[in-house]
Amino acid sequence: MKTKEEILAAGKQVLAEETLAIKHAQHALNLSFVDIVQAILKSEGRLVLSGIGKSALIAQKITASLNSTGTPSIFMHAAEAIHGDLGMIQNQDIVMVLSHSGNTPEIKYLSTLIKKMGNKQIALTGNPNSELAKNADLVLSYYIEKEACPLNLAPTTSTLVQLALGDALTVALLSSRNFSSSDFSKYHPGGNLGKKLYLSMGEIAKQNEKPLVKEEDSVQQCILEISKKRMGASAVVNKEGEICGIITDGDIRRMLENHSEINTLKAKDLMGKNPISVSEDMLAAKAVEIFKTNKINQLIVLDLHSKYIGMVHLHDLHKEGII
Repeated sequence: MKTKEEILAAGKQVLAEETLAIKHAQHALNLSFVDIVQAILKSEGRLVLSGIGKSALIAQKITASLNSTGTPSIFMHAAEAIHGDLGMIQNQDIVMVLSHSGNTPEIKYLSTLIKKMGNKQIALTGNPNSELAKNADLVLSYYIEKEACPLNLAPTTSTLVQLALGDALTVALLSSRNFSSSDFSKYHPGGNLGKKLYLSMGEIAKQNEKPLVKEEDSVQQCILEISKKRMGASAVVNKEGEICGIITDGDIRRMLENHSEINTLKAKDLMGKNPISVSEDMLAAKAVEIFKTNKINQLIVLDLHSKYIGMVHLHDLHKEGII
């Protein structure tokens, strides 16, 4: 049984070795990477990624990353490819095959078949002299001294470098296409990530109650409105119906501390003037900074014509997963 110190040391050793491998890959990256990026950008087809074993799993992740950032991609398992799945490859597609050795039987056979089909082929391999590399039109090679596995058997460092190079390829393509956050939101409409990219303050405000009092309303009316609408505050409007202030729970507490006679007080006597407001089309994720900078819990939301449509509480952003 290993001691705690030995277990910790083993983990740190793996990270140290893999960090060195990533640094080596960074320094070894050359113009072949540029050629690959340009070839994919010019392609009128898809990028088909393939591999076997652990490399197949990495290929699946790279496929997902590419699809989410504007590069149409599909995954084709190398073993299934030679048993019928080659039919998914279309004439304009580029095929990218991942294999550390580049010489496994399935990979050698697959790369030979792709070459015969006439599709442009990219090899991502740790062996630039392999059959895969020889059959490929473009080669993105890397070098690792050994796997982080103490037996130098389990794919560890090699798959990490493949993954990192896949990320480098994804980001280079994204950057070359001037892919924006609005483009990104089209492919990520679900989950908390999607909400950060499209959920607006107006959409949240319209789900809430709309606390509102007039500046001449009594303290009692203010308290009832704040309690009823459960937003911890109420907007205050003047005779013209324009927002002129906000009353929060804190304002009510300060009033009770500072005034023994409250029957004559009006909303205008309690409210904070010139309240911070945002437009309904502001992304909720962007509004987070406004909450934090101003140390407030509520934001008044206005429509595109500066009319009051509701209020958003900081808790709403927690509930939506924005924070």
